[in-house]
Amino acid sequence: MSSNHLENWKNEIESCENLQDLDNLRVHLLGKSGEITQKLKELGGLDPELRRQRGAEINQLKEQVTDSLDKKKIILNRLAMANRLQSEKIDVTLPARPEATGTLHPITQTIQELITYFDRLGFQIAEGPEIDDEEHNFNALNIPAHHPARQNHDTFYFDPETTDIPYLLRTQTSNVQIRTMRNQHPPLRILAPGRVYRSDYDATHTPMFHQCEGLIIEPGINMGHLKGCLIDFIRHFFGVKDLPVRFRPHFFPFTEPSAEVDVGCTRTADGLKIEAGSDWLEILGCGMVHPKVLENCGIDPEKHQGFAFGMGIERLAMLKYGLPDIRAMYESDVRWLNHYGFTPWGGK
Repeated sequence: MSSNHLENWKNEIESCENLQDLDNLRVHLLGKSGEITQKLKELGGLDPELRRQRGAEINQLKEQVTDSLDKKKIILNRLAMANRLQSEKIDVTLPARPEATGTLHPITQTIQELITYFDRLGFQIAEGPEIDDEEHNFNALNIPAHHPARQNHDTFYFDPETTDIPYLLRTQTSNVQIRTMRNQHPPLRILAPGRVYRSDYDATHTPMFHQCEGLIIEPGINMGHLKGCLIDFIRHFFGVKDLPVRFRPHFFPFTEPSAEVDVGCTRTADGLKIEAGSDWLEILGCGMVHPKVLENCGIDPEKHQGFAFGMGIERLAMLKYGLPDIRAMYESDVRWLNHYGFTPWGGK
């Protein structure tokens, strides 16, 4: 094999434009059936002296070809990396791709607002089971057996044949108050937000909705404390400093005296607005905890008094944020949520 062969092969190596062409040429020259490999295999048929001479020449040629292939491979690797960097580079001067920002559901936003406000007054969050028995949902709350709320048309009961104790989906978060008073000693200040269930469905009612109840049990608590707490909360929540608030006598089995709380409003053809208007709107119920309820929970009504209140979270959200239909809150329409939802830091 002459120097002409070496020169030709070097020219072929230099002419390779990519790693694949270079590897194909390497196999053609140095592979099992390559030209140089075949020449090495032919040495076995030569005389010893000639075999030694030709073998040295072919091995030297092989080393030079291998060296040329390695150098060319380094060059092509660098070129391939440069092309890759060029094609995959990011223009940092371009604006970032728009990303969808998650939003808080108005119910979540309202719950957070309630928790934030009452936390400042020393209320602690309390939770309880959504499936409960009649004792905690009705009996301990002084709700008589003939009360309409205990009927099947208003409350979801489980099949009585499957259990000895009548279980139901709680109709209010008052069961949390009962369990807390029975498991903890006064003084107590708790806030109980959560899901509740009633058999009702229209533009302002759904079978499942959210309620938030508050409870204070301490010595010396009176109706004045209840009124001051709720008036300040209502004005803070709706953002109306001098919003009229009135307490109308009412009846609840678990409080005595009891009251429904109304706020001032204006009703027009365009809708309803919470303000110092010419009309009133009921938004929540409250009262002093009934002595019988305290006794049912092992608390001496002669030593401790307290007040309780309850409000529908959906109702508060609808009034504050102008939501016309409660059912839309549960339809999982992203367009609706993007319109009425809140950013995680509390803005629209």
